[in-house]
Amino acid sequence: MITCFIRYEIDPFKVEAFNEYARNWGQAIPRCGADLIGYYAPHEGSATTAYGLYNIRSLDEYEAYRERLRNDSGGRANYEFAKREQFIRREDRVFLRLASAPHAELIKP
Repeated sequence: MITCFIRYEIDPFKVEAFNEYARNWGQAIPRCGADLIGYYAPHEGSATTAYGLYNIRSLDEYEAYRERLRNDSGGRANYEFAKREQFIRREDRVFLRLASAPHAELIKP
């Protein structure tokens, strides 16, 4: 399993547009076959940094997923929304693997 970690630099005056973009991916990404962890928008601190994370089995499956996303009506609409509204200034994508597992059980105070 690999995790796609996306770091966005967004326009601080268009955070609501990014939130709409994130909600749209909340539907399209799982529908196209990736395990969405979530999209995260600025809350405190930097007003220009946002993240998106999802899991996928392999880079081969990632390529097939991306093709499904490009052909998905909601995916295409979201790409066009981002292009039209220009709230994303920069997007960096990296693929990571979990190195800390297995984790201990969470202890609740």
